[in-house]
Amino acid sequence: MIDIIADYALPFLVILTVLVFVHEWGHYFVARRNGVRVEAFSIGFGPELFGWNAKSGTRWKICAIPLGGYVKMFGDTDPASAGAADDSGYTDEDRRQSFHHKGLGARAAIVAAGPAANFIFAILVLAGLYMIEGRPYAPAVVDAVIENSAAERAGLMVEDRVVSADGTEIDRFSDLSRIVFERPGEPILLVIERGGATQEITVTPEPVTETDRFGNEISFGRLGIQSNQTTIEKLDPLNAVLVATTETFSIIEQTLDAVGEMIIGVRGTEELGGPLRIAEMSGTVAQSGLVMTLWFTAVLSINLGLINLFPVPILDGGHLMFYALEAVRGRPLGERAQEWASIAGLSLVVMLMLFVTWNDLMRFDIVGYLGSLVG
Repeated sequence: MIDIIADYALPFLVILTVLVFVHEWGHYFVARRNGVRVEAFSIGFGPELFGWNAKSGTRWKICAIPLGGYVKMFGDTDPASAGAADDSGYTDEDRRQSFHHKGLGARAAIVAAGPAANFIFAILVLAGLYMIEGRPYAPAVVDAVIENSAAERAGLMVEDRVVSADGTEIDRFSDLSRIVFERPGEPILLVIERGGATQEITVTPEPVTETDRFGNEISFGRLGIQSNQTTIEKLDPLNAVLVATTETFSIIEQTLDAVGEMIIGVRGTEELGGPLRIAEMSGTVAQSGLVMTLWFTAVLSINLGLINLFPVPILDGGHLMFYALEAVRGRPLGERAQEWASIAGLSLVVMLMLFVTWNDLMRFDIVGYLGSLVG
């Protein structure tokens, strides 16, 4: 049990605490910049374990349930900012410091600052890795062609350099791998350089289905070529930030594509995982070293920021949706409508949490284990 806590639970809690702090600090920083009084900054929910009062009046605290956090601003009825408190007894100074008495732009900026902080944090972490450790890459040159593979059937040869794929410029082997991975069974027009001249070759990646180390079944395309050349490129600060920003948006795009495929039914939902799976992944990458842990933390930060932008009431994206409607209508939605929307949003989040937790339980066969104990 001690080994499980040390290997999985502890890395999970450390990573989650860092990401929650980053997210909530984004809200806190922009709120304070806009003159909003922040009553509480909490890591976790439930009973307070310990905390302290800052000179600004904010109560900084650590709570017993370490699965999230919140910033409670003056004027909120609850930590979720579900509505405004009764302000009949407010002084002019109270109104100036109340979140709900700020302009629409200020409120939207405060809400959006949480996800933005997660994205910025991820970019800084990735950029730091590329400056200090470097960015490994392989040039888009074929060093080996697998026998009876899609590449051999298409006529690719050793020392071919791939210039583009379906019009997309290819600089690195990973650029080609990403396109091939996402196109199983679909023809791809390659422009290659061979012997100083360019030519076109159409290749159809072979569809492959495998189970990854986390138990997910993944279908992808395989070309059947290898690159054995690896170069570590340390980037200067400007290029490191630019590359990290590009990769952050690429991860966001890939995540949205995956969610869209799940919604329309072309991709299974078994990939979705809850706290148990994230804990397992956290422990696995932690054992792989600091670099992999930092990379995983950056990717998780991106996903946390993105999920919070989904237009679901009680999430940041839900509040931004309300503000967009307020901007269009010229006035906020009625309290009753917001209450019902918040209830619907909370119900959706709870159902999603139950679903991903059930996925976790089935993946780790905890249900079968408990059944064997009862039997």
